[in-house]
Amino acid sequence: MSNADEIPDNEALAGGAHNDDLAPGMQVNQHRIAKRLVGRRLDKYLQGRYPRISRTILQRYIKQGLVTVNGLPTKPSHEPAAGDLVEITLPPPPPSELVPQDIPLDIIYEDQWLLAINKLEGIVCHPAWPTQTNTIANAVAFHAKKLSRGSDPFRPGIMHRLDKNTTGVMLIAKTDEAHWRVALQFERRTVRKEYFAICEGQIALDGDIINKPLAPHPSTTQRMILPSASPPRQAMFKEAITEYHVVKRYRGYTTVELYPKTGRTHQLRVHMSSIGHPMVGDKLYGGRPVSEMDLTGSGSTEPIIEFQALHARRLRLTHPIAEKPLELEAPLPARMQRIVDLLEGHRTL
Repeated sequence: MSNADEIPDNEALAGGAHNDDLAPGMQVNQHRIAKRLVGRRLDKYLQGRYPRISRTILQRYIKQGLVTVNGLPTKPSHEPAAGDLVEITLPPPPPSELVPQDIPLDIIYEDQWLLAINKLEGIVCHPAWPTQTNTIANAVAFHAKKLSRGSDPFRPGIMHRLDKNTTGVMLIAKTDEAHWRVALQFERRTVRKEYFAICEGQIALDGDIINKPLAPHPSTTQRMILPSASPPRQAMFKEAITEYHVVKRYRGYTTVELYPKTGRTHQLRVHMSSIGHPMVGDKLYGGRPVSEMDLTGSGSTEPIIEFQALHARRLRLTHPIAEKPLELEAPLPARMQRIVDLLEGHRTL
């Protein structure tokens, strides 16, 4: 953008006289308009001055009185005139780097380019906002001396996500070269991802491919939806394909191997629910918790698992540097293994 409408940066009054009176981290910048351009709104002018701050946020600053023209609050649509003094008070910037945290990791593979862990239940992969902590990303930042940078400073090295309570293989890149080479394999769908799940009911087919697009629920980001007779206008459906194979059928349950061809949020959970066989414990998509009493007719009534019985068991890819096949495997978590053992002992056909 041209700066012909204002004093050059080295002549602007950056840093107001009353900075010392502000809360820690806040800063006042002043800009004198040198030449009025007809139609140049205040919010657009500021967006040109601060390209890293979205126009929506700048409009909020204006409405909150953090921006003044000649010492007076105004509106985003106001058009400053030549000689006007625009003053903006910038809140403290959010953290720009991930905070390393000493959180234990179950490492299943590591070399100078890659790190693979067996993700535990109950932990999210990376921060959803800059100040969030206690994520896999925080733990990995503490463990590894170097990680790939990627495009998000709060997701260093993270190659793919698993839901908070989904366990299993998760891959992290240590170098930028390893990252882009593995990312290319994900993009070309040459990475073979294998999941293991325990589903309700006896699945009739030995295997099938589920091809049903998914979209975020229009009123919540916590749930995905399938197309319906009257889909919400806001819904943006994307292709979602899952291949499944039955491992074993039991009375009332089936264990399956799942091979996602795409990587949509909650894809495996929604797809299995859509064919009438939700995952055990997946209350969000119709599954129910199970206890020892439920599976055997006796024993504890405490739920063994209260979230989706889903585990990322294997990941097959080509090593990005050695260019040799690499297979990563994570054993079933104790809760899921307990359910399988009870099914084997009490519900075989």
